[in-house]
Amino acid sequence: MSDTPHPALVLVPHGSRDPRAPETARALARLVRSRRPGLDVRLGHVELNEPLLADTLEDLGGAPAVLVPLLLSRGYHVKHDIPATVAAAGAPRIRCAPALGPHPLLVGALHDRLTEAGWPAAPSDRHAVVLAASGSRDPDGAADVRRTAAALAARLGVPVAPAHASAAPGVAEAVRALAARGRTRVAVASYFTALGRFHTETAGAAPWIASAPLGAHPDVARLVLHRYDAAAEAGRTAPAAHHALVPV
Repeated sequence: MSDTPHPALVLVPHGSRDPRAPETARALARLVRSRRPGLDVRLGHVELNEPLLADTLEDLGGAPAVLVPLLLSRGYHVKHDIPATVAAAGAPRIRCAPALGPHPLLVGALHDRLTEAGWPAAPSDRHAVVLAASGSRDPDGAADVRRTAAALAARLGVPVAPAHASAAPGVAEAVRALAARGRTRVAVASYFTALGRFHTETAGAAPWIASAPLGAHPDVARLVLHRYDAAAEAGRTAPAAHHALVPV
């Protein structure tokens, strides 16, 4: 990528059958464009929604690009699906940034979403939070969620228990564990990029308030550009590999 200062930015959401999810991705893309005028910002979904990543790579016609997964932790899609799609496309001028999380900007966005839902400025010793994530069989993905939960706990000053929509422990189990410790005012922080089935199910298990997903939050847009810039800079100083994941 050393021959171009501005590779395209391809946002890579997972994809969802819920029509609100791709609209959220489009809204985030618009926000990113507004913060970086002139940057070529595109979408390429892993599955379920168009455009698919493979089609976006084909449309690039060999032009350099940085892929930024709109995924909040490491897992199969980040480690295997996205690099495999790049390799199959035969696109040597593509670099893949890491997942968005864990990162302090996401913790700030989670706090904002909780505040919007009614989280108090001065929580008591009865308050706690369940961080509801999608869940992953990959131990690195689970570790990433735990790190985010610990960082959010440090920011809020209350216990934050990780939970998952598709793995144990679930939200209800995490709420019971917190209640056993005297934490009876429990909020659910939705650690999802968009509305969809996982958010609906985990929010429905909230005993008190549940925040909205991160969505097109300004800090998410800032993080996307941070990941893009770090990967683009790495591409200027080292040859790109089809499956390159840039640790930033």
